[in-house]
Amino acid sequence: MKNKDSDSTYILPCEGTVLCVEFSPFEWSSQLLAVGTTSSGVSVFSCRFQEEDSDIKDNFEYTRLRDFPLKCNPLCIAWSPQTSLHVIPKTMSFAVAADDKTLKIYASDMNASSSNKILWGHNSFVNALTFDPTEGTHLASTGDDLTCRVWNVAESKQEVLYQLTSPGMAVAWHGDEPYKLMVAQKDGLIRFFSLHNQQPIQSISCGQGPLLSADWSRHNNVLVGAVCGSDWLVFNVSSSSLPIERRQAHAEGARLLKWSRCHESLVATCGRPGRQLKVFNTRHQQEHVNTSMKVAYSLSWHLNLPILAVGGDKAVHMWSVKSL
Repeated sequence: MKNKDSDSTYILPCEGTVLCVEFSPFEWSSQLLAVGTTSSGVSVFSCRFQEEDSDIKDNFEYTRLRDFPLKCNPLCIAWSPQTSLHVIPKTMSFAVAADDKTLKIYASDMNASSSNKILWGHNSFVNALTFDPTEGTHLASTGDDLTCRVWNVAESKQEVLYQLTSPGMAVAWHGDEPYKLMVAQKDGLIRFFSLHNQQPIQSISCGQGPLLSADWSRHNNVLVGAVCGSDWLVFNVSSSSLPIERRQAHAEGARLLKWSRCHESLVATCGRPGRQLKVFNTRHQQEHVNTSMKVAYSLSWHLNLPILAVGGDKAVHMWSVKSL
């Protein structure tokens, strides 16, 4: 459906304010989008776009597959690689950090059957979580309690605890380096931990704060992006602890950053003034999107298409970035 109320390319209607959105980052489930709202918990949609399927008549089609009610607000979502639409029965599995300070893991066969687990341990809000990208047997989470925790999903228990020196704002598990975990702290420090010996192995500093978001490039495992203060920064972690690029992102403060999953140079950011959304090309310094929204929570890129989803008021807004 075309969105007539803003400049976004598509709109997916929802109930309540959309607090978090997450496309599945795995090839075997890339059409799935999880949407967390203030009114209905988490809903999972199947999304199809004409860019990848010419049989789609209206450019964008979606089906609401399943609702997972919550008695509290979802803060962030992570898909498990155990989700697959290519097996019988089709399965979906994801984790949700909620504002009751718990992690909830859902598994469903997309029919009536489902199960969930609750992980207790964090004593403050969780800001980010991610599954290990190969097996989905472990989940990493970080938050305001100055910890990063690694959980054994099958046994519902914590296996590793990393103490931080500032709230953890982002955590990433790179597909090419399954034994290395990146944790970004609010004070501007980005740290890398080894899961082999459970020790820190490297750290880089933004030189200022607050750092509110960071992401590891899917295309190049030595590139890390972050937003800190009003700037966006890119680090090459193999060569220097200093950023290789630093530019202003949002004059009054940057809040979110996500690398594109299908294009190595596209980056999306969100920040102030207002709820300003930008998509730019780090190679050519070209802006593809520069707009403002009434409500903007969470950013997520489609795996195979340059389509960015953003949580809004009673809707998920999506931008198709065509000029690459």
